[in-house]
Amino acid sequence: MKKRIMLIDDKASIAKVVSIYLSKDYDFTYFENPIKAIEYLQGGDFPDLIISDIRMPEMMGNDFLRYMKKNELFKSIPIIMLSSEESTTERIKLLEDGAADYILKPFNPMELKVRIKKIID
Repeated sequence: MKKRIMLIDDKASIAKVVSIYLSKDYDFTYFENPIKAIEYLQGGDFPDLIISDIRMPEMMGNDFLRYMKKNELFKSIPIIMLSSEESTTERIKLLEDGAADYILKPFNPMELKVRIKKIID
């Protein structure tokens, strides 16, 4: 059975690229904001890994990460954070808050695939 990955990003173009590279090896779910993703997760269908953008309307990715890591049901799901900001301070904070990895945009989809494989395979 394929492992399942959820992507949360307000840019559909990112979802399209990630889907092209990952859909052969993983089942793929996409949400344009963390609030919709949380509603979906509350239904009990958990992915093996979540990839989340940081800068999004409605709820920021760092708030989503903290919510997930404080919630007993969701805290074991690994989360890779995506950001277009090269900020060492932000990266350290997110890793301390429980992110499994931090990847800078624009990213190489093959690198993302390798990092995912290291975390969930």
